[in-house]
Parts: sequence; C-alpha cells; structure tokens
Amino acid sequence: MKSIHLIFIEALQVMIVLALAPIFSGWVDMLKCWSQGRSSAGVFQPYRNIAKLFIKDVVLADNASWIFRFTPYLVFGTAVVVGSVIPIISMNLFLAPSADIIVIAAIFATARFFMALAGMDIGTAFGGMGSSREMMIASLTEPAFLMAIFTVSLASKSTSLFHIVHSFQSGILVLRPSIVFASIAFFLVVIAEAGRVPVDNPATHLELTMVHEAMILEYSGRHLALIEWGSMIRFLLFASLLIACFLPWGIAATDSAQEIALAVFLIVIKLAVIGAVVVLIETGLAKMRLFRLTEFLGAAFLMAALGMICFFILE
Repeated sequence: MKSIHLIFIEALQVMIVLALAPIFSGWVDMLKCWSQGRSSAGVFQPYRNIAKLFIKDVVLADNASWIFRFTPYLVFGTAVVVGSVIPIISMNLFLAPSADIIVIAAIFATARFFMALAGMDIGTAFGGMGSSREMMIASLTEPAFLMAIFTVSLASKSTSLFHIVHSFQSGILVLRPSIVFASIAFFLVVIAEAGRVPVDNPATHLELTMVHEAMILEYSGRHLALIEWGSMIRFLLFASLLIACFLPWGIAATDSAQEIALAVFLIVIKLAVIGAVVVLIETGLAKMRLFRLTEFLGAAFLMAALGMICFFILE
C-alpha cells in the first residue's frame, strides 16, 4: 500500500512537470514581451504551438537515419525520466533512490549527445554548425554544473538529491559562503542549459547566430513538437534542480495531501520568481558572441570553484 501511494505521488509530479513546463516557458516569454513594451500571446501560447505541431505531418529527408527519427523520443523521454526522480513536490517518491545528481547529469548529457548527432545526421551546414556550437558550450557548462553540485554534495555528504534536500530542510547547509557561490554558479548554468540570452536566443531567426535552433531546423510535425516540449521540460527541470539544491524549503517531507498541495503552490511561486530573474537578465544583456561565452561560463566555473575552496578553508 505504501508503494502504491508513492507511485501515485510520482505520477502526480510527472503530470505537473508535463503541464507546468509550457506554462513556465510562456511565463518567461510573456514577461519578456512586457519588459520590452510589446504585447504578449499569453502564458498558454506554448500549448497552442505544441498542439499545432502534433497535428502536422512529419517531413523527413531521404538520407535521415534512425538517429534522426529516434532523437525526439529520446529527448522527450529523458526529460520525463529526470522529472520523475527530482524532488519537486515531495521527497517521498518511488524512484527517490535513483535521484543521484551524477546520474541526472549523465542523462542530460545523453540527450545532448543524440541531439548533436541528429543535427549532423542530415548533412546540412547549419545543423553541423549548431551541433559544434552546442558541444563547445557543453564543454564549458558541464564542469561548472558538476563543480557547483560537488560543493553542495560535500556539504551534505551525499550526491543524492534526497539527502541534499533533507540537509537543507534540517538547517545543516544554511548561510554558508560555499553554498552562496555554488548557487550563483548554478544559476548561470541554468541560463546556459536553457539556451537563454546571453548564451543563446530561442526566438532568433538568424541561422548564423543559432545554437539549439540550428540543430532542429530539419525537424517538423510531432518530432519537432516532442523536441520543443522536451526543451521546455529541460528548462523547468534545471530551475527545479536549482530549487532542490539551494531553495528546497516547502518540498513535502511526508505524504500528507496538505503538504503536497503547499509544495505545489510554493514551486509555482519559486518558478515564477526564477522566470522573472531570467527576464531581467535577458532584458539587460545582449546575446554574446560565440567566443565570448568562455567569459560568461568561465565566471560560472570560477564561482563554483570559489564555493568549493570556501568549503575546504572555512568549513
């Protein structure tokens, strides 16, 4: 009976992730329009875009291999898998023992690897260019991501998200300089992984400046819908990782309906605040040139490294 209850909570979390991801992206886009003095299509516009793509036919190139066909399902599937193990609304999940941050990083890397392969599969110039840029950014982002996570893991003595959340909620990791530096680094990583300005511009129509969009130019129909939906979920999951690792207060520690309802309310508020901060950064900064991204992502790695140094020196 206990297992069935945990499975129900996990199924509820997955449904919340699937439903909330387009709204989160729509919220960010709406705030960005308002900040620039433009009218917005509303927070539900991503739903309409996904629905429109699902009813369109799939057009495939003659030389498309199984990698090109399989990648949209892999990208969407890995996003759902990660969304089922991260403690977003509750720590009592059926797959909680699998919520190891190293495993989650490996799953994200697998999806990125297949996206890069799919971008090169057709043989177009822009697809290969986007894949090359994506892997260059990944080589700078992943060290900062892992360094920030390792700082938190050292403080909590575990790479399990369950133990990290429990350590924060018990007050073990509160007000530590190492955690402050690591949180700043992780937020910069969230911007890079979500493909937001100044790293990438998801709304661009200029092929020469594209990164993620260049890899999916040849996709259409349900394949493009799955990739777009998976990208929205990925954005939500990295923001949820930021919350779970640095702002986990409010995540339900028991199975009570009241705590879970409160956790859902608080995660919506936290995501709304994170989206607003992302919009402030995008409004105040322009997209960087490709070779200046080393400065931005290098700053993220520096912050994470400072966090780890502070841990060993001060704590």
